[in-house]
Amino acid sequence: MKKFKVGIIGATGMVGQRFVSLTDGHPWFELTVVAASARSAGKTYEQAVGPRWALETPMPEAVKQMVVKNAAEDIREIAEQVDFVFSAVDMKKEEIQALEEAYAKAECPVVSNNSAHRWTPDVPMVVPEINPEHLAIIPAQRRRLGTERGFIAVKSNCSLQSYVPALHPLKAEFGLEKVLVCTYQAISGAGKTFETWPEMVDNVIPYIGGEEEKSEREPMKLWGRIEGNTIVNAISPAITAQCLRVPVSNGHMAAVFATFRDKPTREQILDRWSHFVGYPQQLKLPTAPRRFLQYFEENDRPQTRLDRMAEKGMAVSIGRLRPDTQYDYKFVCLSHNTLRGAAGGAVLLAELLCAEGYISHTAS
Repeated sequence: MKKFKVGIIGATGMVGQRFVSLTDGHPWFELTVVAASARSAGKTYEQAVGPRWALETPMPEAVKQMVVKNAAEDIREIAEQVDFVFSAVDMKKEEIQALEEAYAKAECPVVSNNSAHRWTPDVPMVVPEINPEHLAIIPAQRRRLGTERGFIAVKSNCSLQSYVPALHPLKAEFGLEKVLVCTYQAISGAGKTFETWPEMVDNVIPYIGGEEEKSEREPMKLWGRIEGNTIVNAISPAITAQCLRVPVSNGHMAAVFATFRDKPTREQILDRWSHFVGYPQQLKLPTAPRRFLQYFEENDRPQTRLDRMAEKGMAVSIGRLRPDTQYDYKFVCLSHNTLRGAAGGAVLLAELLCAEGYISHTAS
């Protein structure tokens, strides 16, 4: 098949680097443009990143000599060279909103890792296995923007990508009513490594700005519905969250407590997890994990170091399902925060958008 030409804006940061790595050798996508801030523009990608390459895998050879464009000033030029862009820019919320909308209005679809547009009522925030039907809001967004091709689609916050997928197959059937979750989040979620953040060695910080609010609110949009030209949020379950930064390089873990209207048996929960198949799995999208939800019977699993790379970091690992004295059940979950939770989730979303015809070939 003819590959889609892809640009990455914010390509020099940690998530941008993940996008670079994931598009290298991708069967559908060809990285054509890298863009970043004015201080990186005009340099080769290798020069712009320098010693800040943060991934375990080496920088792909194909990107090293690409000249970095100015993400804010070269919008028209970039839009003409690509079929869509991934957005991973590090700017103020209002600046990100304006920049992503400028790309969309230049008829360049935007698949964003950023939070800036997650609460724009006609911007779909999609975890492809959970709410692919929300892509149907895109025509309404295009009407608002006055575009034919351009639109913005976003992925949800990384902190909820571990536990919401585990709750999703149980929510409707058993009437999920109440959830308490404590997340234990890796330092890469802050764009850091132990070398750049030595304060995190042998340390836990019981606060991550904005994470608890996102963990409690964003599932309501994922589980919402389209009404007219907007996505209307769900009103249940009630979720309360506490988020901690822990001395782990990659991988967000969550301790989950859940109560249901119609309490399932343990066997029913395990059955729903083992048989859950999302739309990306049905479509056999390139980045889709074969088994999205994986349960471990061992009491000491999942473990971050052992299990974060399950299905190339795109699966959710679950363990320790057992009754609770305050809630119906408790269990733990794990996902890779910069793969499933960030760039990988956005790549899967882009594959879904291409498969469903929302992104088309235009770049020559």
